[in-house]
Amino acid sequence: MPTKRLTPQQASIKIKAYCAYQERCHHEVRQKLYGYGLYSQQVDQLIADLIEQNYLNEERFARLFAGGKFRMKSWGRIKITQELKLRKVSAYNIRMAMKEIEPEAYHETLQKLAEKKWAELKGKRIEKTAKTTRYLMQKGFELPLIQDIVGALP
Repeated sequence: MPTKRLTPQQASIKIKAYCAYQERCHHEVRQKLYGYGLYSQQVDQLIADLIEQNYLNEERFARLFAGGKFRMKSWGRIKITQELKLRKVSAYNIRMAMKEIEPEAYHETLQKLAEKKWAELKGKRIEKTAKTTRYLMQKGFELPLIQDIVGALP
């Protein structure tokens, strides 16, 4: 809790800058506003204002988050979904976010990751299969897809 509470007007200015810097989810913004020492009713009003002024849009956040994590960190759908749930994003917005990931690009990324991991590993086929599968599951890819791709590796 800050040493000095912010007025709703001061908090509004700060939170707009916070939201303008990068996309935020509602939960993140709500926590930040409570950190400014605001009360529940004030927080709700400020969030409503931010949505109205298009500073805050959870669908936009979810789409950008999913697309970014897939492209930059090569995360799979499962991991992205879990992260969005942690940020209390609605199921509808999570479904919309998953549409950002093209099926062809998803499969291609999974294939590249599998081939790269496979090439790094030494040992028997069964050990390489297990380690590659575990690695891809940690990245958040679905087991049936992993098994198809890993099974086809030389």
